[in-house]
Amino acid sequence: MAVAADPDAPRADQLIRNGKYQEAYELLAPFEPTNSNDATFTYLLGRAALGTQRAEEAKALFERSLAIRPDDVSAHLALGRAYFALGQYAEAKIEFETVLRFDNLPPDVLSQVEIYDQAARQSLDQGRSLTGFGYAETGIGNYRVNETVGTRTFGGGDRSDTFYNARAGGGANYALQNGYAIDATLDYRYRYYDNSDSRSDSDLRWTLAGSKALGENNLAAGFRGRTSYRGDGNYRNDVSIFTDYRMRYNPDNQFTVGADIRRRRYPEGPERDRSRTTALVSAGWVNSFMEGKGSFSLTGHAGRNYATSRPDGDSNVFGATAALDFTVNKKLGWGGFVWWERDMFASDNIHFHPDTLDNSIVLRRRDNLYEVGAYLVWEFVPTWTLRPEILWIRDQSNSIGANYSSTEVWINVRKAF
Repeated sequence: MAVAADPDAPRADQLIRNGKYQEAYELLAPFEPTNSNDATFTYLLGRAALGTQRAEEAKALFERSLAIRPDDVSAHLALGRAYFALGQYAEAKIEFETVLRFDNLPPDVLSQVEIYDQAARQSLDQGRSLTGFGYAETGIGNYRVNETVGTRTFGGGDRSDTFYNARAGGGANYALQNGYAIDATLDYRYRYYDNSDSRSDSDLRWTLAGSKALGENNLAAGFRGRTSYRGDGNYRNDVSIFTDYRMRYNPDNQFTVGADIRRRRYPEGPERDRSRTTALVSAGWVNSFMEGKGSFSLTGHAGRNYATSRPDGDSNVFGATAALDFTVNKKLGWGGFVWWERDMFASDNIHFHPDTLDNSIVLRRRDNLYEVGAYLVWEFVPTWTLRPEILWIRDQSNSIGANYSSTEVWINVRKAF
């Protein structure tokens, strides 16, 4: 039987586009020994291997293709899909994020990777430049104010309210030439309290950014915004300009550096003095372990709040976030995080004395802010997940009135689109 001297790459490409992966694999596989240094050939053979459930072989082929042509966006997407098919979810997330960016994602790695994999599938299998995702969720929870020195002094520590919440939104990525892309996300959250004395909360968040894939790395810059309801028809508005750089050091480790300048503007009234500008820099590390089933991240940030009329003046801030996520299987995952920030104000101010309200004291305010959260994610039917979560907040301060603590528990049902 006569055998062609060279592989018919155009035909293989067409077969893959038509979803005929087995035919493409049989066409290309005999030529692998003589074409192992051809980036296009190894990419096409990898696509055919992945389409025929040869995920381990596909991963090796995509890695070889990227070693030859590291700026190939399609190969990065395909490699992320191979990791996903192998159940190496944390590694898939790191790989996807070399070429894809979405904000306002759910906290668990499995849901994030499913969103990235969907976008990659839209790009590779459907040939779409515009990819994206959507979601809607709703649930019920309880908000309780915990006792602190502030609540003991000023009251309000007996609050415990049932709430109902809803959330909807989505994101889009438009791929341009040479690794450039435009990214946008929109996220709306609403919370209704079963208590006429408590205001309902609404929150709209958005992102618009441009990004550039640079081999194993990705650079982005853009704008973020947030509008939050403060009661009586008033809203607090945040707008920021940001940039960040992601570096995939190896399949298990990703490093990030970033900067952000934001303006927070409170409405007219007693809160207006809290309006301020914040400049922050950050650095982070993400580590995949247990063959991609686990993910650990650590991020530090530092900056300054300025251009404010707060009685305590400007403030320097620094803090850190640590997060752990573990995927049990394709249906179940859990995780949690710890966030801490230290605020050091610049001006002396008169405050209530820590021992008695009959006296006052002049001091510089110092705050320690903490948040601790945990979640469980269970996909009970495809694209539908049940999500119980808990969040504990604690604000410690040498100013009595700034002490606060609350515990929130809720359970949501989420539908992914």
